[in-house]
Amino acid sequence: MLEALSVALLVVVLTVAVVRPRGWPEAVAAVPAAVVVLAAGAVSWPHARDELSRLGPVVGFLAAVLALAAMCAEEGLFDAIGAVVARQAHGRPRRLLAGIFVAASLTTAALSLDTTVVLLTPVALVTARRAGVSTRPSLYACAHLSNSASLLLPVSNLTNLLALAVVPITFARFGALMTLPWVVAIGVEWLVFRRFFRRELLVPADVVASDDVPVPWFVLVVVAVTLLGFVVASFLGVAPVWVAAAGAVVLAGKRLGQRRTSLVRVVQSVAPLFCLFVLALGIVVRAASDRGLGHVIADVMPHGASLPALVGVALVSAAAANVLNNLPATLLLLPVAATGGVGPVLAVLIGVDIGPNLTYVGSLATLLWRRVLGSASIGVPRLGEFTVLGIPCLGLNGGPLFKHSEAFSFQVATVDQAETDRYWNAIVGNGGQESACGWCKDKWGLSWQITPIALTKAITDPDPAAAKRAFDAMMQMQKIDIATIEAARRA
Repeated sequence: MLEALSVALLVVVLTVAVVRPRGWPEAVAAVPAAVVVLAAGAVSWPHARDELSRLGPVVGFLAAVLALAAMCAEEGLFDAIGAVVARQAHGRPRRLLAGIFVAASLTTAALSLDTTVVLLTPVALVTARRAGVSTRPSLYACAHLSNSASLLLPVSNLTNLLALAVVPITFARFGALMTLPWVVAIGVEWLVFRRFFRRELLVPADVVASDDVPVPWFVLVVVAVTLLGFVVASFLGVAPVWVAAAGAVVLAGKRLGQRRTSLVRVVQSVAPLFCLFVLALGIVVRAASDRGLGHVIADVMPHGASLPALVGVALVSAAAANVLNNLPATLLLLPVAATGGVGPVLAVLIGVDIGPNLTYVGSLATLLWRRVLGSASIGVPRLGEFTVLGIPCLGLNGGPLFKHSEAFSFQVATVDQAETDRYWNAIVGNGGQESACGWCKDKWGLSWQITPIALTKAITDPDPAAAKRAFDAMMQMQKIDIATIEAARRA
């Protein structure tokens, strides 16, 4: 009975965290669930205290880093990063994407994956729009690198911080051991992005965004000193939460002294409800582990420190992150991995940090990224497209009872008129059917959008009148005629 209750409550907590009905915070379900498992005896009070003692310093560190990142944003650090990336791109989409890769990788490593998702993603969106190039490569780069680039330092990911609580490893040694996996992960992401977005990276920018945004040198110095402080503190045996808190206090104190922020804003920046969610989730996961789930994990997890065993640990961890979400997966996996020493623990982190790129639900940061895109009024990306970027995807023939509809379609971004004509004629001329505004259906009834990149740029022109003329011209077409669209744009 208690086994079923613990697992059921864990599922409810994770579901609410993923769906967030009516915008409710994650703690709405997690805190009552923690109270229930305690009251029902699914987890003992001593075990609950142990879990809170283990998570307390980690959550305190998380709160301090979130506050530090928020103050960096208010000081204009990320706007400055966007301006530098745009200037260095020189109107070349590939160079722009490379700049976003560097910015997202360093931001994730130094200020955590949540900083990249919440604060850098909107800057990447604005930078790509101002440069007149497709926003998709930059936006997906922020999502993927918030996970893949979080391997480097303990501060980079909450999962990394949890690992410090179960194995004796210093900040500096952690970084040294994870540098090679970090570089390899970013390199693989770059090759995948170059291939996946190859068409969009061929179209030059119309405008080079070159806003003169001042570089906040004081902020950069504070961040650099804070990172150095983490290394020094690890040798002195000082908890990293105090170093992160000191950095946040310096920046917050500066802004409060200048009356450029408020105490309420500073308190909000530490995300108190999310921190409460992490503590409550820890208790619920501990209950599920004590009631049998921990034994299941121990049976599945490969044992030993050989390379095949470590690869197996990483794969199991990646799978668990996509089934359970990376945070509860880490809470379940680390106690088992810790019995094998530092190697298996770092293998778990490789799995739970990189693995969430396979699906939306694998990481809380990826879910947060979706909400950031929604708030930017550009829509939530299609799940199929995201999964294709993370892992190969196969279509399944559902049989005659399940019909295609316009609820699902493929969009093909074409570089020029010749490529537009080639795709259009291949579909329509082979038993397909023309529709409006670049839409058509193939002979199986599947919808396609053959969309020239020039059309996308035209209908998102910074000049509202030019964008409207291009849009009105599109509405009169079946297959898109780029020359007509450009003529309407320039009229």
